[in-house]
Amino acid sequence: MRPGSIRATNEFSRSFPLEYVSFLYPHATTVKKADKCTINHSLLHSHSVSSHASHKFVSSGGKTAGGEGDGAGAEMVGPQRPQFVLFGSSIVQLSYANGGWGAILSDVYARKADIVLRGYYGWNSRRAVEVLHQVFPKDAATQPSLVIVYFGGNDSMGPHSSGLGPHVPLPEYIEHMRSIAAHLQSLSDTTRVIFLSCPPVNEAKVRAGVSGIFSELVRTNELCRQYSEACIELCQEVGVKVVDLWTAFQKRDDWLNACFTDGVHLSAEGSKIVVEEILKVLKGAEWEPSLHWKSMLTEFGDDSPYDLVAFDGKTTLNPSDWTFHREIQWD
Repeated sequence: MRPGSIRATNEFSRSFPLEYVSFLYPHATTVKKADKCTINHSLLHSHSVSSHASHKFVSSGGKTAGGEGDGAGAEMVGPQRPQFVLFGSSIVQLSYANGGWGAILSDVYARKADIVLRGYYGWNSRRAVEVLHQVFPKDAATQPSLVIVYFGGNDSMGPHSSGLGPHVPLPEYIEHMRSIAAHLQSLSDTTRVIFLSCPPVNEAKVRAGVSGIFSELVRTNELCRQYSEACIELCQEVGVKVVDLWTAFQKRDDWLNACFTDGVHLSAEGSKIVVEEILKVLKGAEWEPSLHWKSMLTEFGDDSPYDLVAFDGKTTLNPSDWTFHREIQWD
């Protein structure tokens, strides 16, 4: 831990039926109280992290990556699907909240690809490169088909007088993003990469929301613009697809109030913009195989006599690719 940094701890505990805890968390420290037991939340979290480390992640290679215990070629869940990894800071970690873009992509790619979340609230590109080889090991048996990367919002915050905080100078940010791009491109010949550039913020809402909480918090659109442009320029240089969120958000007249929950993190409307722009890239990319959802096979999509019976009473209707439930019919 860096000098001067503070690690928050969760002091509260939760109560669960004893038999439930014993089944799910056999190594957790418990204190029996009548027919229930109390688990310290941090112990629960620690066990969750350690058990996740042994899980096997599968994608479109027929093999598994990471973990032991079930024998060669064992799978956690099959059949194998292409794996799309979302890697970034809080814009990624929160992408399943508030009608988030990660949740929307999971719906769009249902039965086509598995969306895997690797989001880390508050992180900058400096922390990302420190764990890059752990999140994306080069010796994994299978590699992601797509990685969508977002770092820059925290890097672009103004420096704190103490030297602490998430700020990363622009030249260093560029080199970190270059390293991330190079590593991901080296994972396999078919691993595709998309970077998301830094979106704008609602400066007034940010200032109102953090007053009395944070010290010397500097988050401006001028800084966001600089880091966004640097990300886009780097992507053009190294051959990585990029979504220009800085420009995309500001095409909407009411973006200041419609696109954020707190001036920084995305509302459902902001997330819709992210999804629309990602799908544009995926549709336009000349990748083989295509990773656009309409071009990908639907798992177990064959017609079946067990499907719903049509109006004629003689045929069935295959619902595998129905999208009636979607608020937006994505292209």
